[in-house]
Amino acid sequence: MKICITAQGSDLESEVDPRFGRCQYFVFYDTDDLKSEFVSNQNKDGMGGVGVQSGQLMADKGVKVLLTGNVGPNAYTTLQAGKVEIITGVSGKVINAIEKYKRGEFKPTDGPSVDSHFGTK
Repeated sequence: MKICITAQGSDLESEVDPRFGRCQYFVFYDTDDLKSEFVSNQNKDGMGGVGVQSGQLMADKGVKVLLTGNVGPNAYTTLQAGKVEIITGVSGKVINAIEKYKRGEFKPTDGPSVDSHFGTK
């Protein structure tokens, strides 16, 4: 199963980025073969719609679960439409977030955790 973790850097020791649509990197991690792919977030500096664009990327990559700090209302709606399970409130190192997820320590969120335009400069 493919999960995605928002990250501030491009390795598993990086910190989880508290932003979804404007995170620095997306870490796509396959829980079956344990392979990870780091993708720089091309949407992070956009003027608007970055949550929706990033949500569409999750669908395109076949992501089933998202681990992040926060998610706004537009991204939440897009992710829900793509049947992506959303887990917010995640912090610490990416590798630790993956391990906690595998141990079942996270619960899905039931709505957006921040207002629109969270994390803009």
